[in-house]
Amino acid sequence: MSTTQTVETQGKPGPAYFEEPALSRWLFGSSKAAWVWLIARIWLGWAWLSAGWEKVFGGTITWRFWDWGNSAYSLTGASNIGWVRSGTVVGSDGTQHFLGVGGSVAGFAKGAIANSTGAHPSVAFPWYVDFLKWVENTGHAVVGPLVAIGELAVGIALLFGLFTGIAAALGATLNFSYVFAGAASTNPAMIIVSGLLILAWRNAGWFGADRWLLPALGTPWERGEGIHHGSADNAKGDGHIKVKPELIHH
Repeated sequence: MSTTQTVETQGKPGPAYFEEPALSRWLFGSSKAAWVWLIARIWLGWAWLSAGWEKVFGGTITWRFWDWGNSAYSLTGASNIGWVRSGTVVGSDGTQHFLGVGGSVAGFAKGAIANSTGAHPSVAFPWYVDFLKWVENTGHAVVGPLVAIGELAVGIALLFGLFTGIAAALGATLNFSYVFAGAASTNPAMIIVSGLLILAWRNAGWFGADRWLLPALGTPWERGEGIHHGSADNAKGDGHIKVKPELIHH
């Protein structure tokens, strides 16, 4: 059961603060709940890693170790054509055509624009249609590599628990961009998991790099133990304040 606390400032009542329920504190702030987010991180991180790997290196990776060595799961290949490099690809009809850097993104944007008209358009926002037109005509050469590298980076960060909340937020941004373009697929599920990881930013990376990074670096509103800064309050001391934020509830 939550409680309410009102802060008084110079005799005047201040804002009311509602404490989190015990379950919420445990789930989103306890290291004991970190295993829940480890499972979520692995699922979401692998989804981003495999998608980004194909776009950056051109290969198809799999967690099924018994399939390693299968020609269908090579680490490199031609799937990155149209994303980070240009080249000739074979279409579904057997014809060959050239794709420049970002050409795959331009094709995706073109298809989304074609579905932006009619009684029930897949792309509902006119401003996003304008953005897609820019991507198709001009921005694809930048957006293509940015998406490919971004997906790979988000996947690596989530798997290693590196700035988990930020990585999840960046991933959700990519998911929303695909949804706005009319592509559903697994994007809604990934958005939900990303939202939960953002809420659990304090303990989601406990089994990962955040276990050491968050206490060392702190947050924009509370400096970490690895950040030192001077203050008049410690003029008699060594000239530095060492702050160790209590980020995790055990």
